[in-house]
Amino acid sequence: MEPKYKRILLKVSGEALAGDKKTGLNYDVITDICQSIKKVVDAGVQVAVVVGGGNFWRGRSSGAMDRTRADHIGMLATAMNALALADVLESLGCDTRVQTAINMSQVAEPYIRNRAVRHLDKGRVVIFGCGTGNPFFSTDTAASLRAAEINADIFLKATLVDGVYDKDPHKYDDAKKYKTLTFSQVIGDELGVMDSTAAAMCRDNHMKMLVFDLSRPDNIYDAVMGEDIGTVVYEE
Repeated sequence: MEPKYKRILLKVSGEALAGDKKTGLNYDVITDICQSIKKVVDAGVQVAVVVGGGNFWRGRSSGAMDRTRADHIGMLATAMNALALADVLESLGCDTRVQTAINMSQVAEPYIRNRAVRHLDKGRVVIFGCGTGNPFFSTDTAASLRAAEINADIFLKATLVDGVYDKDPHKYDDAKKYKTLTFSQVIGDELGVMDSTAAAMCRDNHMKMLVFDLSRPDNIYDAVMGEDIGTVVYEE
């Protein structure tokens, strides 16, 4: 069976890396995720990853702290997660590079688009840390930006639910799951799957996104192989 996509951008939230612990790093969970990424790489697919930082820090809940400083702390949290992912991927035999949007040359490469694409062409997993490098932008926006920059075939957004719903399925039993929808609907109906900046970037750059559940890590592989999972979001 041939993969449906040649190059993907995978967004993994920081919370997903914590597992049931809710905070910090759960290496059993991270290993399961990385094993699925390795299956994708072994299938000949080029993989880039953007990782969040919510398992260490959430800027919007930082109280009276200056927003810019709070966001900078969040960027550093994503760098820690990127290094953890790289460590596990390398232990599984994946050639991996971490690139950060904030210069920290002792631990990671600076983000350079052409270098990232070259790594992908050579079969390396590239993990992008520190979001966009700017405050006031979410890691979803960073993922949308990087997906467009590297010409990814699809943006895979791994979440804690199995798709996009018209309301929170954890709170409402009658929540309806979408099979497909547009980024204009995501913005107009305030569906909450991603912030409006990220949705607009995907829409304006004709990026396709698949939202799916990461509680079963093999869904990453199934998504790449074209299995019918999650919710597909795209603009006509």
